Amino acid sequence: MSHLTEELVLERLKLVKFPGYSRDIVSFGLVKEVKIAGADLLVRLNVATNNPTVAQTLQKQTEEVLGAISGVRSAKVVIDITNPPEVGPGGQANTMKISGVNHVIAIASGKGGVGKSTVAANLAAALDRSGAEVGLCDCDIYGPSISLMFGVTQERPMATSDNTIIPMERYGIKLMSMGSLLDDSSPAILRGPMVTRATQQFLRQVDWSGLDYLVLDLPPGTGDIQLTVVQTVALSGAVIVTTPQEVALIDARKASSMFAKVNVPVLGIIENMSYFLSPSDGKRFDIFGSGGGEREAARLKVPLLGAVPLSIEAREAGDRGMPIMFEKPDHPVSKVFQKMADQLRRRIESTTGD
Repeated sequence: MSHLTEELVLERLKLVKFPGYSRDIVSFGLVKEVKIAGADLLVRLNVATNNPTVAQTLQKQTEEVLGAISGVRSAKVVIDITNPPEVGPGGQANTMKISGVNHVIAIASGKGGVGKSTVAANLAAALDRSGAEVGLCDCDIYGPSISLMFGVTQERPMATSDNTIIPMERYGIKLMSMGSLLDDSSPAILRGPMVTRATQQFLRQVDWSGLDYLVLDLPPGTGDIQLTVVQTVALSGAVIVTTPQEVALIDARKASSMFAKVNVPVLGIIENMSYFLSPSDGKRFDIFGSGGGEREAARLKVPLLGAVPLSIEAREAGDRGMPIMFEKPDHPVSKVFQKMADQLRRRIESTTGD
């Protein structure tokens, strides 16, 4: 009896790197089909390239990896080649604007736990308070947080007769989040292609019309969702969120490198959890170190948009379903976010000419 499984085959295919990259063909989403018939394998790849040697190299490497699996009698690799996206004058892929949106801003981080969703929520709120029309799309399909931070976990988006999704709205901001489509205890159990499809639905099938800014809260890392966004959406720029410590900065560099490869400008760095002020005596504690965000911004030659302190009140506000920018607009943390939003608007105007 064959012990071959799709999970085993996909795990071995992670050994095949896309030519010129350190990432494997599975994480790039190139594996479109795996068929197992006893001891015989069929794997279908979809590759967008104009270089014939890329397909030849992938075919050879994939067949070698599959042939080395114990119990495999034959391994056939079929590669469907499509034309890559056209590249515009600036070198960026010919991505499409989201209908009705002037600017799309990606909020990204290299690793989880740096408070990226809190930053995205309060930046969106600060942009709204500056007089702009704002939407916030929670692209973290597996770990959505925005529905909780805006108090819409019990609300469900509606759809029109032509299947256009009507986003939820809270505090004047249009919202979309997987957290409003699932129960609190229900995980999003989705494989790569389904995650890509869900992301595209959130971006293309939702009525985002009339927005000056659509803020995208990306998941941490550089996986399928991030690649879907940077390869298909015309981004005005990205903001990298980090904490001061080196372990966060290392991953922040990976995120910034991803945007650099597709010529999406990094608009700036935000150092979150920058320090803590003791409420009893006002003494400052640099819990996660100091100066990391500033050094990284200097390395990337982009501005440090701001340093956000650790704040119990900011955390409590988000847990209650109202970002602190709305609950306490005169709070010191809110003032930091407002300054960052103002600087972000100026950066976008200077980089896009709008």
